[in-house]
Amino acid sequence: MPKWFDFDTAESLLEGAAKLGVSKEIGLDQDLSPLLEPIVIGGRKVGNRMAIHPMEGCDGTRDGKPGELTFRRWERFGHGGVKMIWGEATAVSEESRANPRQLWIHPGSQSEIARLVDITRQKHREAYGPNACDDLVLVCQLTHSGRYSYAKPLIAQRDPALDGATLVPGAGGAKVPMPADYPVLSDDDLKRIEDEFIVAAKMAVACGFDVLDVKQCHRYLCSELLGSKTRPGPYGGSLENRTRLQRNIFGRIRSEVSKTVLLGTRMNMFDSVPYTKGPDGNGMPRPYTTPYKWSWGVNEANPLESDLTEPKQWIKEMIALGVSTINLSQGNPYSNPHIGRPFEKPPLDGYESPEHPLIGVARHFRHAAELQSAFPEFPFVGTGYSWLQHHFAAAGAFNVRNKRIAIMGVGRGSFAYPDFVKDMQEGRGINKAQACIAVSSCTALMRAKGNEYGQFPSGCVPKDKFYGPIYRTAIQTFNKGNKPGTVNSADVEKRKD
Repeated sequence: MPKWFDFDTAESLLEGAAKLGVSKEIGLDQDLSPLLEPIVIGGRKVGNRMAIHPMEGCDGTRDGKPGELTFRRWERFGHGGVKMIWGEATAVSEESRANPRQLWIHPGSQSEIARLVDITRQKHREAYGPNACDDLVLVCQLTHSGRYSYAKPLIAQRDPALDGATLVPGAGGAKVPMPADYPVLSDDDLKRIEDEFIVAAKMAVACGFDVLDVKQCHRYLCSELLGSKTRPGPYGGSLENRTRLQRNIFGRIRSEVSKTVLLGTRMNMFDSVPYTKGPDGNGMPRPYTTPYKWSWGVNEANPLESDLTEPKQWIKEMIALGVSTINLSQGNPYSNPHIGRPFEKPPLDGYESPEHPLIGVARHFRHAAELQSAFPEFPFVGTGYSWLQHHFAAAGAFNVRNKRIAIMGVGRGSFAYPDFVKDMQEGRGINKAQACIAVSSCTALMRAKGNEYGQFPSGCVPKDKFYGPIYRTAIQTFNKGNKPGTVNSADVEKRKD
């Protein structure tokens, strides 16, 4: 029996929302036509109101090129019918990669990333006709992983609640909790990183991307800077200072890189506080003090609650800077995953959800609707749909029809079901059997490190047979104490459907 999701019918889901007190946020519209309507972003027509979120497969090469499974995933997205493919996190430098198989754009990988873009468009034309790419938008998410850089954390601020959960290299290669004297990135470091973003942006434009995303979510570097109220100097304290790096990058892309490429960002609306596994296995907040000065979009008197005042101010400024679309997210996948991606079951190293996941979905929808209402003509992309399983598109249609969001974005659900738009367009509706069930196997694969590459590739284990053998090897590795498994993952990846 399911722990949380017991909503086979639309009526049962709406009854559950009412019992949980979130019926104002959760609505369903079985007429999915609002999702198939076009929208204009930055003067460019986008063919429907559905997007695929930046879904990283952790399956590139050690030198940052897309691997065989990267091409496979993007080809499936291109074939699936979504008209905004928001590409996965692509590091601007080696030191800023979140894992050793993350895409990294540099002169040695640029041609293969360009081929990835070309093949994705080719698959889209094959499925939908020779002119299908005229209203297809591909986004490159440029990232610096900051605190979550895999070689060592590169932090923008000291955070009393989060530092204790941040591991750094210790003696003999072991990971140890961050010591009190661990250094913060200097102002000069941030100026150098700004230059790295510009170099990467030039290559991304040359690769053929339509939109450049300067990533500001999930407590990676630019996201951490947004909440760096206690950092001294030009990159901390005031809102103007905390947005300086991003503002400079946006301005320089427009003046030095391209006057025509669209600017975008995936941004947290609400960080919340770090959580840990409690005695009962459920997530519980780590100890914190107030006023809480280390997160973005929070009520400083009670950081478990949101305050979107500053996000609204920064959005207004970004629009003035020429940003054409914003993909809205929240939370930190490493320290409070239930905030960002409500789940049915946690990964092996995670905690059980401290709240009904439908409350987390409602939080996503409520925050996004508040921002969409504040900027009614701006094309925001919404998040939080995958846990709804086969009801995800009906929820998206309701939110789009009622102007609670402009575009429905799908993350984990796109791993499980990349062809959902094609099924909608061809009159079959949503295939219940193919929808994501939010059991966190894709997250578990992202967390698994103990093979010869230092990273297992990620995908949907329940719905994509390709990832079953990889997952079994990863679980064996986890159970052996993070020692390499006996199955060669490179051989597994070479298997065909």
